[in-house]
Order: sequence, then C-alpha cells, then structure tokens
Amino acid sequence: MADILLIEDDVAIRTALTRGLRELGHAVASSPTALDGLRLAVQDRPDLIVLDLGLPDLDGGELLRMLRAVSAVPVIVATARDGDAEMVPVLDAGADDYVVKPFSAAQLDARIRAVLRRAGGTQPEPLRVGELHVDPRARTATLGGAALDLTPREFDVLHYLAARPGEVVTKRQLLTEVWQLPYGGADKTVDVHLSWLRRKLGETAAEPRYLHTVRGVGVKLVEPS
Repeated sequence: MADILLIEDDVAIRTALTRGLRELGHAVASSPTALDGLRLAVQDRPDLIVLDLGLPDLDGGELLRMLRAVSAVPVIVATARDGDAEMVPVLDAGADDYVVKPFSAAQLDARIRAVLRRAGGTQPEPLRVGELHVDPRARTATLGGAALDLTPREFDVLHYLAARPGEVVTKRQLLTEVWQLPYGGADKTVDVHLSWLRRKLGETAAEPRYLHTVRGVGVKLVEPS
C-alpha cells in the first residue's frame, strides 16, 4: 500500500511494527537512529515516515526539523509523550499526526491511511485576497508582489483563512483543521502564530488590514477597504 520508513530505536517495537505493517501490505524500511533515518529518508524517498521522539543520537523533534528542511514527506510522530507542552511544538515543526504508545500496527495503519489521503488530495487553486496571493501548490505567498517569508505552519494558517475570505474562523477551527488538535488547552499557539502573521503582513492587531479579530469569536481575513 505504501513505502514506510520507521525510525524507532526500541528493537521490540521496531520488529513488531515492521512485521505488522508488512502483513497489512506496506513495504517497510527501518532505522534505529536519527542520522541513519535521515539518510534513508533522503536516499529512498518513502511515502511516509513514522518517527519516534526518543532516539539515542538526536531528539526526534530536532530530526523532524531537519527533515522538513529537505522534504515534505508526511510524518507521523510515535511517542510516549502525550501532553500539550510536548506535542504542540512537534506539530508546529511540521508533523502531520501523532500516536501515543502503546499502539498496535492496525491503529498505526489507520493513521497512515488517513494522513496519506490528506496528502494525496487535490491541491486547491491559488487564492487572491486584495494584494495577497497564496499558492498552495508551491506553498508560497506574496503581498503586493513581494514574497512573504512564512514558516510551514504560518503558511497553513494563512491559506486556511484565505480560502474563507470574510468568514469568521474560531481558534478551535484552526486547532482542529490546521494543527489537527481536536482538544483544548492550546489556544495560545494560535494567538502566537496570528501575531507572527500580522507582523509579516505589515499590520498590528490595533491597526489591522487583512487579519481582523472578532472579539470573543475568532479571526477573519478580508480585503482591505
């Protein structure tokens, strides 16, 4: 079904998941270390990576940032850490989903299929709101013809809002649809990213042009009047 790269240092977990995913039809390569996993990711170009955070040579979160510098391959983080403080930075760094240990190969397979469905979906057409141009195919955004230097998550937020011009979007919607975090306690990360976006759009919350806060409800992106 898919070429999977499993980066996991625990021999028992690596062996069980490799066997289970192969029985479910996937081709699986594996690595016990971050640096060897990075080599395989670049060399073999898998369809998806399953990444453990607790690796012996390098933290999995750091490896994720290195991967995102060279590849857009979907990544599912597999971890024993399940708190917001641990997972929000990993999702911000570009993880597509995560599973908390212990989990079965069948549970992981369901996550893999869901992530690959999202990754394989049809890309929307470029969007224009005033002088703002957002191109999801190239993952670029310009304002008045000048390129905006956006992080992957900032781009995702901007694209989500630009696809709904004039519509008030709640923080809960952004957490669910952009961060894929259908639970509470992480609203602050939305505020921070909106603040960064405003700065890069050359505006402030007090003097908005494109991003307007609707107090007590959410935020909307509109063409400046």
